[in-house]
Amino acid sequence: MVDRWRGLEKKVADIAELIALVAAEKDVTLEEEIRVETERVAARLDELELEMAFRSEYDGRNAILAIHAGAGGTESQDWAEMLMRMYLRWAERRGFNAEVLDTSLGDEAGIKSAIIAINGDYACGYLRSEHGVHRLVRLSPFDADHARHTSFVLVEVMPEAEMDTDIKIGPDDLRVDVYRSSGPGGQHMQKTSSAVRVTHLPTGLVVTCQSERSQYQNKETALKILGARLLELELEKKSEEMVRLKGKRIDAGWGSQIRSYVLHPYRMVKDHRTGYETNSTEAVLDGELDGFITAYLRSLAGKED
Repeated sequence: MVDRWRGLEKKVADIAELIALVAAEKDVTLEEEIRVETERVAARLDELELEMAFRSEYDGRNAILAIHAGAGGTESQDWAEMLMRMYLRWAERRGFNAEVLDTSLGDEAGIKSAIIAINGDYACGYLRSEHGVHRLVRLSPFDADHARHTSFVLVEVMPEAEMDTDIKIGPDDLRVDVYRSSGPGGQHMQKTSSAVRVTHLPTGLVVTCQSERSQYQNKETALKILGARLLELELEKKSEEMVRLKGKRIDAGWGSQIRSYVLHPYRMVKDHRTGYETNSTEAVLDGELDGFITAYLRSLAGKED
């Protein structure tokens, strides 16, 4: 990190020399070069400023994103699917690789839950701005009266665990059950028990997976998700202990919304932690999240460790 700041300092000094040369010799031919180099330094400075918020050793890892529809039936399940699409589009825009590991379909529309693996440099660090409750206000497309509805979805962001390094699971710690995947029925109905349910006995954590065709693939995916959940549980314990030692209050992050997406009676997306907002709701839902992510990371950069 120090070397990168030193390199940036040298570039600034070089630009200053060019500016002095232009001023002394009134040589306008270098003005374009100065402009381009200044923009590059400014962009690099923004990147380094954001990287200051990446304090955890896990921020540089791939991310496991879990989406859970809240109470509200079809409305919340449709909102959960909208968020899943938003994050898949964001990953695509950044050039990250995104894979839907598992989904649970809604009763009429949307999804009840989804697990997504997003792979890329600092994927977990960037996406931790999304960890929390997301609120949607809109005219319902499922209500004959087109009444206004408010829906909530919980988004969890976890670092991908390195098995046997971060997490050690003994052979007697797991119970693995298999069952038939739920599907649309008819000719598409599963004839074999390929879905997998993995229970981590020491903690009681349960992970299911039925998206893959084979029982082996579903088990591997379930173990990957379980590893991320166990690592997140361990990090939460360490965080709570640090807060206890410092005598600080733990914020109830799960119980409060972090962002509101309002589509009626006006259009606005607002982050309640940073105050950042935009009325470009369609762009945000199409994956343009960098403004919110940048505002969140900058708010962290000035906070105490």
